[in-house]
Amino acid sequence: MEMFRDVVDIKTSNRVEIRDITPQVQDVLKKSQIETGLVNVFSRHSTSGVVVNENESGLVKDFQNMLEKLVPQGAGYQHDRIDNNADSHLRSFLIGSSQSIPLENGSLALGTWQSIFFVDLDGPRNRKITVTVIGEY
Repeated sequence: MEMFRDVVDIKTSNRVEIRDITPQVQDVLKKSQIETGLVNVFSRHSTSGVVVNENESGLVKDFQNMLEKLVPQGAGYQHDRIDNNADSHLRSFLIGSSQSIPLENGSLALGTWQSIFFVDLDGPRNRKITVTVIGEY
């Protein structure tokens, strides 16, 4: 069993930004030269997350709207006393900080319409995600 790890830098421009990072993950995968195994994509930030879903612009906007409706900004959260971003942390609780994707024949085993998204919930910021590939050559 082999392991390869790399860090991907992401710069966001908006407070809530949903970015398709599938190409960056594929670049790490190519560098790893691992053919079969598992790829883990992990966000190092407690106000962001990683999800897998379809990259259709209407659906992505619906996802953002849903997050904002489920956890509205400035709704009297206790954490807002510290740094006024409780909504970002709570949204991150809902979506999670990582995803694992199977690796088959050197490619991500995503469904036909699936992509990997980084979700920044408290931008704009410079963010880092860790991509870890575990498997065999």
